Amino acid sequence: MKGLRLAPFTTRVGRDRVRRFALAVGEQRPSHVDVAAARAAGYPDLPLPPTMLFGIEVEHRGDEVLEAMGYDPNRALHTEQRFTYHADVFAEEELVFSSVITDVYNRKAVSMDFVVQDTSVARDGVVVVEFRHVLAIGDAS
Repeated sequence: MKGLRLAPFTTRVGRDRVRRFALAVGEQRPSHVDVAAARAAGYPDLPLPPTMLFGIEVEHRGDEVLEAMGYDPNRALHTEQRFTYHADVFAEEELVFSSVITDVYNRKAVSMDFVVQDTSVARDGVVVVEFRHVLAIGDAS
């Protein structure tokens, strides 16, 4: 499965969803929940909190990737994520997510497989964010 390119998907994140996520993660800056405050801060709209894109990607794909690889999603543990922002991302923008499984490896000492997925997020054909997440999947025995 290493090198598997997942079908890209396009989404638009609404303002209300950005507000709810910002409040859920304890974001205190008014620019994340109030459009007027965001514009006063020089933003065109509400900026997405940094980890929100990961949640959108996981929500969209669900368990389909792990199931296609023969893994039980109930045995998966999110172990790592990292982001590289090339530009801010805002509510109401159309975003295209493109992902690839870049590595799958086993650690026999802990009886776990690790799946590494890299995702790029583009706006108007330009990549604005890249992120990686790693899942550890425990042995079913």
